[in-house]
Amino acid sequence: MPDVGEGLTEAEILKWYVQPGDTVTDGQVVCEVETAKAAVELPIPYDGVVRALHFTEGTMVDVGAPIIAVEAAPQAQAEAQAPAQGPAPEPESESEPEPANRVPVLVGYGVAESPTRRRPRTTAPAERNGRTLTARPLAKPPVRKLAKDLGVDLTSITPSGPDGIITREDIHAAATPPAPAPEPTVTETARETRIPVRGVRRATAAAMVGSAFTAPHVTEFITVDVTRTTKLVEELKQDKEMQGLRVNPLLLITKALLVAIRRNPDINASWDEATQEIVQKHYVNLGIAAATPRGLLVPNIKDAHAKTLPQLAQALGELVTAARLGTTAPAELRGGTITVTNIGVFGVDTGTPLLNPGEAAILAVGAIKLRPWVHEGKVKPRRVTTLALSFDHRLVDGELGSKVLADVAAILENPKRLITWA
Repeated sequence: MPDVGEGLTEAEILKWYVQPGDTVTDGQVVCEVETAKAAVELPIPYDGVVRALHFTEGTMVDVGAPIIAVEAAPQAQAEAQAPAQGPAPEPESESEPEPANRVPVLVGYGVAESPTRRRPRTTAPAERNGRTLTARPLAKPPVRKLAKDLGVDLTSITPSGPDGIITREDIHAAATPPAPAPEPTVTETARETRIPVRGVRRATAAAMVGSAFTAPHVTEFITVDVTRTTKLVEELKQDKEMQGLRVNPLLLITKALLVAIRRNPDINASWDEATQEIVQKHYVNLGIAAATPRGLLVPNIKDAHAKTLPQLAQALGELVTAARLGTTAPAELRGGTITVTNIGVFGVDTGTPLLNPGEAAILAVGAIKLRPWVHEGKVKPRRVTTLALSFDHRLVDGELGSKVLADVAAILENPKRLITWA
């Protein structure tokens, strides 16, 4: 199991696309896994035949644990320069060991590249300065972990593997393992349903709790007439440069926020607790909160500050589509600097959004509704929405937060400012 994101320690196998005996080719997707950030498809790096799947669908697997064994094609074996001697790698399942001439392939890592031949290892005691030293028991990392989990002392084991290597069978023979924990399943009765929390939802819950109790939140609100903005949206839909792109009020709201950040760059920062520093970002990776079947995701548009309106529309459309389809890449979920959440799509007027961890501000956009509004001295029906800006009061004071929110509102009220202020 490769680490498909920064610092991830486990992933859940959602679906296998191959079975033992299937032929695979270099680059072929063999399974889909869900990390704490997104669902990711894993390709195999060599041609060969699948010999074993070490975990079933729905299993949580630690990063680094082998999940599939593949007998590489002869050409791939030659290219990989696999060791000609030495014990065969021990499979991570209770099935029979792979023959020594097979090259197991670990998704994300590949086969061994070093042609170095290993000398036979021994467990015989060594001597130094006339004293007998107890040799460290020989066991692979997964076997050591198994021994630790079962409370087995490796020094008390008599190894049965080649060259004195302790095997999984040796560990099981020395201890009575605890009853396996039941697989997390949805349980339902007439009065309640219990759903295991893991993957994206678990990560989101932890991040939001951390955000709420780490950063001192302040939220400010402003209600604004966006009639001119909605009219501009309709005009842009007819523009040749915008044909085929996603054009909606959210596009102009994100553009307005980018302009406000340019005018007030200190809002685009983060708080480094370890060094007690404010880190000002000279780029904007604009996060867009998206509700998906797996939970809330916040992918971000890299270098959004440098994009033209058509480029921003294209990036926004691709980002939202990928999030809803569950194909968001882990890289798109990292490195955000400020976020927009459009709660108006649910008919909600406003809210107090929680900060995305590592960011100084988040803008919530409420529903755009037709309301009576004083316009040019008369009460008229106008398109109105409420904006809410939450910010980290450690590095954003009331003046800065108010300026940013007022700038966004002013642009949406009169979108010509996009030209004069940009």
